[in-house]
Amino acid sequence: MSARPLWDHDHPYYCSEGNYYARPADGLHTEYASWAAFHADRGDNDPDLNLVFRWDWKRYDPAHYEPYGEAVPPDTLAVYWVLQRKAILRSTECVVTEADEPAVREWLARRAQTVADIWAPFLAAKAVAP
Repeated sequence: MSARPLWDHDHPYYCSEGNYYARPADGLHTEYASWAAFHADRGDNDPDLNLVFRWDWKRYDPAHYEPYGEAVPPDTLAVYWVLQRKAILRSTECVVTEADEPAVREWLARRAQTVADIWAPFLAAKAVAP
């Protein structure tokens, strides 16, 4: 496991919030005021039915705000999901703090295991390849 903080990872490409094929009013992007609020609503959902395929800890650069007298937005955690039985893409976003990182890391690690289980035949083959 990486010792780097979660906000220090830059994933390739990007993922859009919500779902390209649905209107914003369809509720496929939900925002939460805190990690606690997100976790209370989504924290214990079934990872097999609510597959997390990506996450982004978003941290804003103070240099883009402070010189203009603007407040720096809080960090947020964006989570991108596939609701597998219905093939629905959706996203969530919650405000997070550095103090939330251990809990976020633990929650994401459990979701990563589901993805690893799906790809296990290929990951195992790679591990034993010369």
